Amino acid sequence: MSYANIIGRNKEINILDRIYKSKKSELVAIYGRRRVGKSYLVSECFGKKILFKAVGTYIKDGDKDYESYRQLQLAHFYDSLVIAGLSPKESKPTCWREAFLLLRKVLEGKRNRRKIIFIDELPWLAGPQSSEMIAELGYFWNSWADSERNIILIVCGSATSWMLDNVIHDYGGLHGRLTETIKLFPFTLAECEKYYKKNGFHLSRYEMCVSYMAIGGIPYYLDKLRNDRTMTDNIDSIFFADELIHQEFKDVYTGLYSSKEKYVDIVKAIGSKFYGMTQSELSKATGIKTGGTLTKLLDNLRESGITREYPRYGKERVETVYQLKDFFSLFYLRFVHGKQVKQGGWNAIHGTATFYTWAGDTFELLSIEHLQNIQDTLRIHSVERNYSWCGKAEDGKGAQIDLVMESKSTQTDYLCEMKFSTGNFTITQDVEENIRHKIDAFANSKMHNKTRSIQTVLVTTMGLSSNMHASIINHQITLEQLFQR
Repeated sequence: MSYANIIGRNKEINILDRIYKSKKSELVAIYGRRRVGKSYLVSECFGKKILFKAVGTYIKDGDKDYESYRQLQLAHFYDSLVIAGLSPKESKPTCWREAFLLLRKVLEGKRNRRKIIFIDELPWLAGPQSSEMIAELGYFWNSWADSERNIILIVCGSATSWMLDNVIHDYGGLHGRLTETIKLFPFTLAECEKYYKKNGFHLSRYEMCVSYMAIGGIPYYLDKLRNDRTMTDNIDSIFFADELIHQEFKDVYTGLYSSKEKYVDIVKAIGSKFYGMTQSELSKATGIKTGGTLTKLLDNLRESGITREYPRYGKERVETVYQLKDFFSLFYLRFVHGKQVKQGGWNAIHGTATFYTWAGDTFELLSIEHLQNIQDTLRIHSVERNYSWCGKAEDGKGAQIDLVMESKSTQTDYLCEMKFSTGNFTITQDVEENIRHKIDAFANSKMHNKTRSIQTVLVTTMGLSSNMHASIINHQITLEQLFQR
């Protein structure tokens, strides 16, 4: 197995390496956001060791009736069987039972020590009425492949809700059969840095940070960058110079397979408020009733890595807030969707007040997405809760803290401020008074256990300027720490 071309993914590589070396058959499900690199991971790890690979084909709703859809997928599956060694004289399968019998025939003719089957975009291959295909896949595994002890079957899909319902949490033939489940995440800042260095980019960490806030750690978008362009020119070419960007935004949610219009409506609504919305607010904005349907849609978006949910304390009751965290979608909705792009595109926006407003908001999200780095730097080994808090001080003035970390190991509540800056961040008298007001308001609130101490944390890009007001901050964290690991 070769890993030379893979950036990061150490945990996932270890899993795939272990299953290859095991002495039993293995059934593995891989899922994650579209464009995150699922197919690439499997192909790079196993390469020519893959004896059979089939790929589902996406067909737009309404373009094909179910039977035509099914026969097209079966035809593609048959083509893959022929490539894998099936005689072209064999009749094309007319149903999934026949298709898997032919797959078994192909594999029985191979003498390889480990026989790897890779079914990519399984949700598209199975189709909208997927029960037949999944039942036959389960039968193929249970009746033959599992007992062979040398089969590795890897199924992969971007339609997260479908993968969860029909494979990972299946109560039919695949129930309890998965030996490994891999959820693939975007690259971290550290992994992006490795990518840039490997591909001939000479960027500062500040530039990498701005890039991450625009496209996230999605390998597909990183591959769109050119090392002979500045980062501002690269961002401009992705978002402002290519009309296909509108289709790419839709394609991210097409991968969720069903109810994609509702997913897009939810994402647009959440994206209109940076800090997110409660379910009742979302219901009003989208017209989707609160309850089971909306909850399911939100769960699927979370599992796909598109949104996050977090508790907000301070009002009469705890509120669950849903926030868009997909950096690509955030940038697209903020600057491209429904906007009249100014001449000069991103170059005209970069460095303006609009840029700094966006960067200030998005840097907070970037910091939260690298929360483990923050906790490691602070040597917090046990966190009871991470949450947002809003309330009022004794003088009635409101206060909001975007991130509170309750540490069990240090018996401390850490109040975090995240500030984007192109240079060292300077705490003025006004900023100090604002932070002190937040400390006082939180210290006197019901959320603060009076046996705990309070410490302040500033997460910023370049560091903290030293002056008479800086002592209000107990800990500072910079990009240097966010790029660790």
